[in-house]
Order: sequence, then C-alpha cells, then structure tokens
Amino acid sequence: MRLRTLLVWLAVVPTVAMGVQVLISSDRSVQEARHLRKDVVAGRQTGVPLYRLMTALQSERGITAAWWSGMPVSGADLRERRADTDRAVAVFLKSSDPDQLHSDRAQDRLRDVARRLADLGAQRERADARHGSPDDAVDYYTDVISGTIRCYGDFNHVDDGGLTQEGTSLVTLFSAAEVVARENAILALAGPSGKLTSTRFGEFVEAVGASDYLYDTVALDLPLDDQDALQRILTSNAWQTKSRIENAIVSEHRDVSSGVVLPPDVSDWRAAYSTFSAQLNTLDESELQELLAHSDDRAAELENEVALLVAASGAALLLVVAVVVFTTRSVLRRLRSLHDRTVAIAEETLPDVVDRLQRGEAVGTDALPQPRGEQDEVGRVSDAFARVVAVSVEGHRKLADERQGFSVFASGIAARTGNLVSRQLVLTEHIQDTYGQDEALLAELMSSDQLTVGMRRQIENLLILAGGEISDPHMEPMRIADLLREAAAEVEDFRRIDRHAMDETSVEAGVISQLSHLLAELLDNATRFSPPTARVAIRSELVGDGLCIEIEDRGPRVTAEKYEEMNGRLHSAPPYSVLARDAQRLGLFVVGNLADQLGATVTLRRSAFGGTSAVVIVPGEHLVPAQENTAMPAQENTAVPAEENTAVRGRAKEPSPVARPAEERRPKLVARQPAGDPAGDPDPGTSGLPRRPRKEQVRQTGNTAPETPPPSGSGDAPGRPALPERVPQTHMTQRLREPRAAEPVGQDAATPEEVADAWADYEDSTRQAELELRQDQS
Repeated sequence: MRLRTLLVWLAVVPTVAMGVQVLISSDRSVQEARHLRKDVVAGRQTGVPLYRLMTALQSERGITAAWWSGMPVSGADLRERRADTDRAVAVFLKSSDPDQLHSDRAQDRLRDVARRLADLGAQRERADARHGSPDDAVDYYTDVISGTIRCYGDFNHVDDGGLTQEGTSLVTLFSAAEVVARENAILALAGPSGKLTSTRFGEFVEAVGASDYLYDTVALDLPLDDQDALQRILTSNAWQTKSRIENAIVSEHRDVSSGVVLPPDVSDWRAAYSTFSAQLNTLDESELQELLAHSDDRAAELENEVALLVAASGAALLLVVAVVVFTTRSVLRRLRSLHDRTVAIAEETLPDVVDRLQRGEAVGTDALPQPRGEQDEVGRVSDAFARVVAVSVEGHRKLADERQGFSVFASGIAARTGNLVSRQLVLTEHIQDTYGQDEALLAELMSSDQLTVGMRRQIENLLILAGGEISDPHMEPMRIADLLREAAAEVEDFRRIDRHAMDETSVEAGVISQLSHLLAELLDNATRFSPPTARVAIRSELVGDGLCIEIEDRGPRVTAEKYEEMNGRLHSAPPYSVLARDAQRLGLFVVGNLADQLGATVTLRRSAFGGTSAVVIVPGEHLVPAQENTAMPAQENTAVPAEENTAVRGRAKEPSPVARPAEERRPKLVARQPAGDPAGDPDPGTSGLPRRPRKEQVRQTGNTAPETPPPSGSGDAPGRPALPERVPQTHMTQRLREPRAAEPVGQDAATPEEVADAWADYEDSTRQAELELRQDQS
C-alpha cells in the first residue's frame, strides 16, 4: 500500500469516527428531545385530564361513602360531584390517546382506567339502591384512582436525572394526596354513629402512617419553592386539625364487639379536609404543570444542544479535515520532493557520476546532493541519503582510481611485453634468414614463430582489456583480401582457413590492426572449436551498411540461450569481476571492445551447417574505394608465379623501399591450400611454409623517413647498415617448396549436422571432466 493511501486513511478514519460519534450523540439528543416533546404532549393531553379525573373521583368517593353511611348529605351535592366526575371522564376519554405513550405498559394501564370508568354508571346505581356494601363502592373508586396514579409512573421515559426525580416526586405527591383522601372516605363510612369495622380502622391507621411518611419524604425532593408551599400547607390550621383528629382516633378510640368507636373530635374532620385538600390539589396540579414546562424546556435545551453540537462538531470536523489535508499535502509534498530527488539521483545523477568515474573523468562535489541540515524526519532522511550517495561515490571513485591505476599498470606491462615479443619476432626472422638452409631448424623456427605471434595477440588482448590501444604501423590502405590473409596468419591452425574476398575494396590504414585483431580472434575461436579436419571459411562482401565479413565454422551445437549470452558479451564492456569469472574465454570480450572502438557490430548465430556463424559489419566510413587505392588489385588465394618471383627478387635488391610498388609493401601471407581449393592452389614450385610480414616491417615500408640507428641495447653496431629485404619464398630450401601430399580423407556417411552434434557431445564431456578435475584439485 502506498504511503499516500496510508495518509489518506489516517485522515479518513478519525474524521469518519468523529463524524459517526457526532451523529450518534446528535441522534441520541434528538431522540431524547423528541421523546420529551411527546411526553409533554401526552402530559398535556392525557396527564392533566387524568389528574382532574383523579381528584373528581376522590371527591365523589368521599361523598358517596358519606351518603351511603347516612351522613347529612344533600342530593344536590351528590349530583354535583357526579356531574364534575362525568365532565372529567368525558374530557379524559376525548383527549387521551394511549398510542401517544411510549411503553406498552403505560398504554395498558391507560386502557385499564378507561375500561373501569365504563362501570362507573353501574356502581352509582348500586349505590343509589344501596345494593351491596359501602366497602365495595369505596374499593371501586380506590382501584380506579390507584390505576390513574400508576399511569403517571410510566409516562416519563427520558434518561434525564432532573426530570426523572421531579416525576418521581410528583407521583409521590399524588400517592400522599390519595392516602389522605382515602382517610376521608374511611371516616365518612363511620357515619353518624362514629363506628368503624376493625378492618377499616386498620386501614385508617396505615393511611395515617403512610401520609406522614410520604409527605416527610417528598418534602426533601421538591424544589425550594415547592417545599415552602408544601410546608405552608403542612403547618396550616386545617392540617393541624387533621393531625389532631388522627392522633385522637389512634389514641382515644374504643374497641367494641362490632368494631371501633371513634372519638367525638371526628366531627371537625370534614371542614378541615375541605380546606387542606383544595390546597393539596392546587399544589399537585402546579407540580404537574411545572413538570410539563420543565420537560418542554429540557426538550428545547436538548434541541439547542443538538444544534450547538452539530455546529461545533461540523466546525471541528472542518478544522480536522483542513489540518489533515494540510498535513497530508505537506507530508506528501515533502515526500514527493524527496522521492523525485532521490529517484533522479539514483537513476540519473549517480549512474552518470559512476560512468564518468569509470571513464576516468573528474567529478566535482557540486554534482552530488548536499546535506541541508533540516531537523524534521524527511529532512534527516534526505541528509542521510545525501551522505549515503557521498560514501557510494567516494567508494566508486576509489575503485575507479584503482581500476585506472591497474589499467595503466597492465597497459604498461602489456606494452613492454609486446615490445619484447616484437623483438623476439625480429630475432626469429633474423635466424630464419641466416639459418634457413637447415630444413629441420627452419621448420622448428616457423613453429616458434607461430607461437610467438599467438603470444603477441594475447598480450594485445590484455592491452585492449586494460584500456590501451594497439599501435597500428600501417601507413596506407590495405585491400580486404590482404586483410583477411593477415588475420588468418595470426591463427595457429591457419591452413584450415578458406578466404573469399567477394568485392575489391580496401580498409583505411588507421583501423587495419584493430580489424585484423578482431578477425583473428574470431578465426582462432572458429578453428579451436571446430573438428580438427573441418574447414573454416571467411568471406567479405560489400553491403548497404558497409562491409560484411562472415566467419563460418563447423563447431559444436550451441543453444539459442548460449548465443544470446555470447552476443551479450559482445555488446557490453564487462568489469574485471566478470572477466575474472570467465578468464578462459576473453576472446569475446576483446572482440566486443574492438567492435565498440571501430563502431562495428558483431553477431553470432547458428550457421546452416550446424556450426556457428560470426557476422561482422564494418561501417562504410572505414572503407576506401578501390579507385583510391594505389595498389594493383590482386586475386585472393593465388600464388606468385616463378617469373614474378624473379622480378620481385630483382626489385628486392633496390636500395630504397620508396621505389618499390605499394603492392609489395603490404603485409602478405601465402599459405599452401589443399588440392581442389576453389580459391586456387599455389604453384608447386613456389609453395612452401608461410612467411608472415612483421608489423615492424610494415611500419618501415610505410615510412619514407631515413631509418634511425637502432639503440645500443639491441646488439647491433651503431654504423651497421640495414639488413637486405627478403622476398617471400625465395630463401626456402627446395624441400620446403615441394607441394605437400594431400592427406587421405576417409569416406564418412555422416551428415554435417550429425558431425556437429557428435562434436558438441565431445566438447560437453570434455568440459565436464575438466570441471570435475578442478573440483577434485580444490
């Protein structure tokens, strides 16, 4: 996952979490406000009518009990109380809606009250006819009133401590008022006789204790203003009369066989109850209205809180988003700058610096990143990367210096060794000239000469790989036919090479040695990796891009992957570590290096005969048209006739090499070809061992300045004249000039592909054996 994605997630996750939290909190507050609004509506439409119904039922219960017990109650008062109750019931049934309540329990309680009110008319008829007992009538009213009080306990469902406490205090006030109203109904049942059953007296005593406890408890939970109002009621004369009568009944009653006889003070109860009950009803209804008002205010407050919460949360979210976006963009901008800078340094600057160091160029510190001293994390990473680059460049600088020093050292050693080999070749030439009459010695000298030439080529390989250049002694262009001959002469098994120059063109003097060395390496590989009796062909032909030289052998089978690997070696200059791992096959590296210097392309591929074909494309800029060449065109692979040899021998006696034709100043290699060679056979009378023109001789023939005396260390006297020049094949013995008998060639029915595959198997087995031998030795 990208760092940008991580930063975006780092910004999105807390923002979304905060947004979700705000939504949850807002939704909770909105739901609470909505519930409060519903409670307020339900309280006003159901709670207030229900309370008025409760007080009306309490009044009707008291007057019904007094009328049933024979108290002096007028029918008008009874009908008035019943009319008040009917109006309260009508208002309640019209305005109340059980569906407005939030809980099923409250809805069931409200429906139960409505269902009990349906029996109110029947209860009144029984009371009028005095059917049943007065206790049953009182219990009916008590049950309905208790149901109304229980409905208030289920109205409030908001999780608000203040409103919950206020609602609980209101229910307690209703319960306390109901207990006092129940006392009034019990005392009304005593009638004019002032007698109560033992059960009713027990209920009265319990009601007295309950009312005192409830009012003492609720007085502590009411607000201060309501506490003062309640204390005014509890300290009023009417309440004092109530308390005196309750104490008298409890302490001065008389138990008789039919029940309990109340004291005479009971007669003052009705007037006192009428006074403090009205005060209690006013206080209770005021508490109910205050609860509804507080609920409404709390709902508005919650709505305001939601609005403030949404606004504040929205502003906070915007601030968080702005900070996150700013931080993320800042970090990403810094990281993008660091990324672009490091990528540019890693992919462009550092490789360019390393290449320049490997080429031996000086690199200043201004091309490298510099520490900026920034204290943040990105700055410290950038400074650390700059220091890493500096250490890396310093290491490459040291390696480049060491490699350059080693290259100079190796070039010097190769140059000195090459000079010694050249002097060895000159000495061998001198010995051949002096003792050429000894045929056995001459053959050994020719073998030594061939090995020395191979040594010189290997030393030149070292010089090329070390970064040096081959000195080119040629002063004039060379025909491509002569160039092929010179390249073949560098190979030990030169007799197996067939040369074919398809076009008459020449190569400029400055690239002759390099191109000859390149072709010699390819020819050497072709002869070494081909069967001993197989021929190697080299052809040259002009093409659109220049000169095409193709070398074809009959070597072992090579896979396409191996060709790709070898072509890779030809087109890339490897470091010394790669050369060391493949030190036995440096020819391809040398060929690739020379090809780069010449601007030529070398490609290895499978030939039609199963071997390998090396195609060299020499750019046309290195070619010289035939009309510009000063030499006479000569046919490739043709021997020099005897009379021409005589003319050449005669011209060899001329004192100055300047007067000789350019054709004779070119290096030549005349090798005996097998019979039937399409290139032509040399004359048997003039054939013999090949004589290779030295690079030193070519330098002398191309230089028209007077010869400088050899150094004193060379063994020649300062005033000694130059040695006479030789004409090839004129100093050989007759035996060496005789044609060599053709080697018998056996009849082999194998196809070239089968021979190539067999030779490849042989080569693989040989390499495996060498590998196992080296492992055993290590």
